Amino acid sequence: MNRLLKRSLPAVFWLLAWALAARWVGLDLLLPGPLAVGARLAALAGTGGFWLSVGATLGRVFLGLAWGAPAGAALAFATHFSPWADRLLSPAVRVVRATPVVSFILLVYLWVPRGAIPWVIAGLMVLPVVWGAVSAGLDGLDEKLLELARAYRFSRGRTLALICLPALRPHFAAGLSTAFGLAWKSGVAAEVLCPPVQAIGSRIQQAKAALETPDLFAWTLTIVALSLALEKLLRRGLGRGNKG
Repeated sequence: MNRLLKRSLPAVFWLLAWALAARWVGLDLLLPGPLAVGARLAALAGTGGFWLSVGATLGRVFLGLAWGAPAGAALAFATHFSPWADRLLSPAVRVVRATPVVSFILLVYLWVPRGAIPWVIAGLMVLPVVWGAVSAGLDGLDEKLLELARAYRFSRGRTLALICLPALRPHFAAGLSTAFGLAWKSGVAAEVLCPPVQAIGSRIQQAKAALETPDLFAWTLTIVALSLALEKLLRRGLGRGNKG
């Protein structure tokens, strides 16, 4: 019971604060209450278009994660082991990390089809995060273990499998966990600015244009709930991988 109270009390507190604020405003166009938003969310969840939009957005985000994470890890190995690659590629990765996501969305809009913009942007946001995490892990490799591997004449593949990868796994897991949140937010932002046919961002854009504030809140709650649930699942899976 104590654990249940500790977990539910913050949610109850903020729901009450939200309900009181909505009652004080007194206009759903500006701030709909939790009941109105919950009813609208239930109505949307009963339609096929809702799940098509959710599935399409999830697919784009995971596609961006699928190419951004391996690319970031590969760049980390290249910049760590090759001084020339470090001189040429590290500044470009730092520029990607420092550039606002809106600028990339508008630039990519000129070069790729609209439906591909979200997963391209998501991957671009993932790449520098994973690069930084894996680079930090490579910089922290135990030199004594590497020297031992050279003394026993380990091949590069065996050194990578027995020494490098186990040491890098926690760094990669932490970077991937952080990168997922960025991929999710940047992918939805790209969908809002460059709306595809089926997407959560497209629904948000439509709700804003039609001044359907309850719909806007309902889609936002959907984004938050999916983000929290998927991030928790990702951390749990990565945690099991680290223990293994």
